[in-house]
Amino acid sequence: MRLSTFAAATCAGLAMAGGAFAQAESQEPIKLTMHDWTGQLLTTTIMGKVLAEAGYNVEYVQADYIAQFAGLKSGDLHVAMEIWETTGREAMDEAVGTGQVVNMGDTGMKAIEEWWYPAYMEEVCPGLPDWQALNDCAREFATPETAPMGRYLGGPVTWGGFDEERIEALGLDFEVVHAGTDAALFAELESAYQRKAPIVLWIYAPHWAPTKYEGSFVAFPPYTPECYEDPSVGINPNLAYDCGKPTGPIWKVAWSGLADTWPGAAKAVEAFTIGNEDMGAMVAAVDLEGKSLDEVSDAWLAENSSVWQGWIAD
Repeated sequence: MRLSTFAAATCAGLAMAGGAFAQAESQEPIKLTMHDWTGQLLTTTIMGKVLAEAGYNVEYVQADYIAQFAGLKSGDLHVAMEIWETTGREAMDEAVGTGQVVNMGDTGMKAIEEWWYPAYMEEVCPGLPDWQALNDCAREFATPETAPMGRYLGGPVTWGGFDEERIEALGLDFEVVHAGTDAALFAELESAYQRKAPIVLWIYAPHWAPTKYEGSFVAFPPYTPECYEDPSVGINPNLAYDCGKPTGPIWKVAWSGLADTWPGAAKAVEAFTIGNEDMGAMVAAVDLEGKSLDEVSDAWLAENSSVWQGWIAD
């Protein structure tokens, strides 16, 4: 991924304005991980461009969402900009517990990831959003590949989420079919919505989908940490994950050596913050309007210069 000419133009303007920025302590590349959903690509691109403004050498590395923690522990990767409370908390806590990975604070965004269905499905399954209605209507959600079981369209396998475990623990007559990519997930939603075809799938926020499409999240038994950790807790006394997914912050994490090697960059990563509304609008600009990551990230940087300048102020 290229860095745009925004950096040079902005630095010139700041120099004329007398802006003071932290000096890059090392020209060794800071490796930021890139995943497979638009929002994460945007947060990482914005962070990378801001670090480049401060003179750091930035490298973007494609990495698996959960498997990336091995690289963060070893120092082969340095910064991951989005670890969702909903799906990544266990992996993050394990990595932080080793002392080799540091929680750099939340991004300012609040995460929701859960089963979601279009409003028109309530006509054929009136018990929704109660999760117990799903079995009564499993055939309504079936496809030729899953019949007589209902189909739940999950996110890419790398996202985690314990959907197979949830189905087993709650005794749901559903089969998980994973979308290959983030784009494929929402393309299938668009197709189903236009045809009023049956679908229940993984939807997350911040994202444009819950705003563009009328629908609801399935109301599973409320999440508790014990539900994930102790099989005796919850509806099923023998299996864990018999509840919905957690909600909460989206976190930033880093290799524990980041602050020693690039202390100014570590402060910038800690300071990074952006809201759900801004992120939802940017994801929509990429996914729905066809704009590039560079176009959208550059526009946000131009409109929010007073915000990100504070992240790298000396």
